[in-house]
Amino acid sequence: MVPHLITALSGPLLELESKVLEATPTIERWFRLEWQEHTPPFYCSVDLRNSGFKLAPVDTNLFPGGFNNLSPQMLPLAVQAAMAAIEKICPEAKNLLLIPERHTRNTFYLQNIARLSSILRQAGLNVRLGTLSDEIKKPTWIELPDGNRLLMEPLARLGLKKQRLGLKDFDPCSILLNNDLSAGIPPILENVYEQYLLPGLHAGWQTRRKSNHFAAYEEVAKKFSKVVDIDPWMISPFFTSCKNVNFHERKGEDELQAAVEQILKKTAKKYREYGIKEKPYVVVKADAGTYGMGVMVVHDPAELKDLNRKDRNKMSVVKEGLEVSDVLVQEGVYTFEKVNEAVAEPVVYMIDRYVIGGFYRVHTDRGPDENLNAPGMHFVPLAFEQNSMPDLQAKPGSAAPNRFYLYGVVARLALLAASLELERTDPDAEAA
Repeated sequence: MVPHLITALSGPLLELESKVLEATPTIERWFRLEWQEHTPPFYCSVDLRNSGFKLAPVDTNLFPGGFNNLSPQMLPLAVQAAMAAIEKICPEAKNLLLIPERHTRNTFYLQNIARLSSILRQAGLNVRLGTLSDEIKKPTWIELPDGNRLLMEPLARLGLKKQRLGLKDFDPCSILLNNDLSAGIPPILENVYEQYLLPGLHAGWQTRRKSNHFAAYEEVAKKFSKVVDIDPWMISPFFTSCKNVNFHERKGEDELQAAVEQILKKTAKKYREYGIKEKPYVVVKADAGTYGMGVMVVHDPAELKDLNRKDRNKMSVVKEGLEVSDVLVQEGVYTFEKVNEAVAEPVVYMIDRYVIGGFYRVHTDRGPDENLNAPGMHFVPLAFEQNSMPDLQAKPGSAAPNRFYLYGVVARLALLAASLELERTDPDAEAA
């Protein structure tokens, strides 16, 4: 499925595609050298927006939860990437404990866990599921709509000193988190002994901040842009952050309005520079948190003065009741891609440093300037292994493989930014 762009690919993005295709060998070598210096997260997904004049990431998830939405054709590629990741971390790995989110009633999410488990098993690992849910006191089978089922088991501390984490009869060498720790870090996950915890606890929303990620991404984008000779703005959204905001008590409102105005002005200047007729907008989102919660689109700073109670409630609390006090103010990137006349945005999935596939998030009731990660969305899979090799003979803007290759390049820039972000916030690295 190749969504059509409702605006012709033009101006800066056409130039970007031309330059990226021309520089493909240089780009791949650049990534190879960067990965010698930095370690990618075990896995990652990146939300992109393509406006026809700009292509940029707007969110990077270190606990991706949509493996079930990927095309079945991508499984061999995912298995190979998982093998490479495990080989690098623990070559003799035999047992892997996968820790999912607490909720056990979201069947879409559980199908993601089933797909992820399947990929890891085919990579040569014994995979068991250890849950943090208080509801599960003993091994419990959960039936899935497709006829499969999952065995959820309560986590346990093992050994005399109880320093290793596992299940009653299962001692893993690696532990993979598919839980973003929005509710905080459970004590049972702390101080595990001689086990690889992937990713580290500092990747969870208890400590992670989107503003740190996009600061790292801005650096990566500037460095990359010198390699291919482009304006970094083509692939990077402007952003700033505001701390100590309280939407209920209307604290920090003036600072937030000033931040919105600042980003709108910077964006408007770029639009004038490139002759773009669209109206700039910003997205205000919780600096910590996921699932598309705590997100608001703003076209004018004055809109923040007139928020009703419903909007204030929506912005005050995100997943697991995490209260919002810090927000990211990010340049809004239009999405002018459509699937069957519904607005769509690509989401790219990676394991280790490899693009393994992706899908379009599609929403029939949302506009090109709105958050698509909302109830009512659906997914159309992409098989990147069939489409991510560029067609160097095609004219820029005309070939689907070239668009997908471009997505893979920008997504890998976000992956590299995530590795920098994790290095800089790693408490063990600071201690060393």
